[in-house]
Amino acid sequence: MDNLIINEGFPLLSFLIFLPLAGALVMLVFHGESFARFWTLAVTTVVALCSLPLVSGFDPTTAKYQFAEFHQWIPRFHINYVLGMDGISVLLVMLTTLIMPFCVLASWKYIQKRVAAFMICLLIMETSMLGVFVALDFVLFYILWEFMLIPMYLLIAIWGGPRKVYASIKFFLYTLAGSILLLVAIIALYLKNGSFFIPDMMWQNYSFTFQVLVFLAFFLAFAIKVPMFPFHTWLPAAHVEAPTAGSVILASVLLKMGTYGFLRFCLPITPDATFALAPFVLWLSIAGIIYGGFTALAQNDMKKLIAYSSVGHMGFVTLGIFVLNSQGLEGAIMQMINHGVTTGALFLCVGMIYERTHSPELDVAAGVGKYMPWYVTYLAFFSLSSFAFPGTNSFIGEFLVLSGTFKENIPLALAAIPGAVLAAAYMLRLLQRVVWGRSTNPDHSNLTDLNLREIVTLAPFLLFVFWIGLGPQPFIDMMHTSVISLLDQLHNWQQQSMALR
Repeated sequence: MDNLIINEGFPLLSFLIFLPLAGALVMLVFHGESFARFWTLAVTTVVALCSLPLVSGFDPTTAKYQFAEFHQWIPRFHINYVLGMDGISVLLVMLTTLIMPFCVLASWKYIQKRVAAFMICLLIMETSMLGVFVALDFVLFYILWEFMLIPMYLLIAIWGGPRKVYASIKFFLYTLAGSILLLVAIIALYLKNGSFFIPDMMWQNYSFTFQVLVFLAFFLAFAIKVPMFPFHTWLPAAHVEAPTAGSVILASVLLKMGTYGFLRFCLPITPDATFALAPFVLWLSIAGIIYGGFTALAQNDMKKLIAYSSVGHMGFVTLGIFVLNSQGLEGAIMQMINHGVTTGALFLCVGMIYERTHSPELDVAAGVGKYMPWYVTYLAFFSLSSFAFPGTNSFIGEFLVLSGTFKENIPLALAAIPGAVLAAAYMLRLLQRVVWGRSTNPDHSNLTDLNLREIVTLAPFLLFVFWIGLGPQPFIDMMHTSVISLLDQLHNWQQQSMALR
């Protein structure tokens, strides 16, 4: 418990986790459509505002878990209710709380049937996502990890597109398969330690064979969630069929659970296996970057294009994590946030054009720039951000990742560069087609430009694109101490292991 800074005052983390769930329970009683929309917007906005003290009160000089809460839950099995947040998780918590109100706004007109049920799913999703990033007990973590599956499945299966049944079942089965392996690893660690307290499982003298087996279980569970190549096939299907809010949540938050798992569990719990298997993960990341780029370049469906771009972008994240240096890790965390902002915004843009043309196809949206100047302005900036144009947020993340990779392995870094070129190719292709189109475009003279609600929805994303792109230091400062602490322990462990041999 020495690594917890117990919060003696108001239990802010618990409040943030359970307020959306309480809001969902209220809607079981009051479920009118207008009430559901305004109530959900109010709840998610309150959660976002109440999360701001996590930033203002966060101490970036310590790697300990802050705002911590500890309560006994099931003493017989050493299961406790433990929450805490460090520099690695604080930015992900903030990303989650700030993105949710805009998911509600994006669904204001898009969702017309079973509105209350849809909003309940959003609120339950927020509870589970926030809980995953702050849970410090493996049982609590696993419950919240699994809890997320059902509302996401329902979002796709009920409010999705024509192939929603196929997409939702594929998403559910893939994620469930990974979750079973995660559960096996958790039970194995519990039998070794006699506790489910996550920090107690870190930096223990497990045998190399045990570490490898646990690492592989963790890796498969988290690689499916990221998703890494070749476990990615559920993602395009889910994105294409999901409603706009579902796509935004998937891209902005859910994919980050996998990379967060690598950082939180693989590195400190299985350090020997991490060093041994890191080269394999690194080259798998390169394969994902290249594959995602080429496949995105071939897409005519905008949702599919952005989905495959996510495979490439998340490849950069796993690349940064497993080069195992400070630049790589900080770049990876920055890229997790950047991808959440930029790709979330791009899915919002696709949703807005879908509401007008009733199609996500590039050919149908071709040439809307003449009639929708506000729309294409936003789209242009988010497209530039997506391929890491200097001055935008993604440039910072990719620069740090590539810098860290060059430091460790020059051939590996050179192999990643074509991915950045491909990103520019497919995003500029999308932008050119949407803004100018071809010689003959569909008649878009009846299309209206963005309304005030849509402009307000996209504006904060654009703010963060340039804030992070031009002034990233506050974000890096928040994570730096936790990253350095993790790497110091990791490399000290490596030195001790080599000395024992």
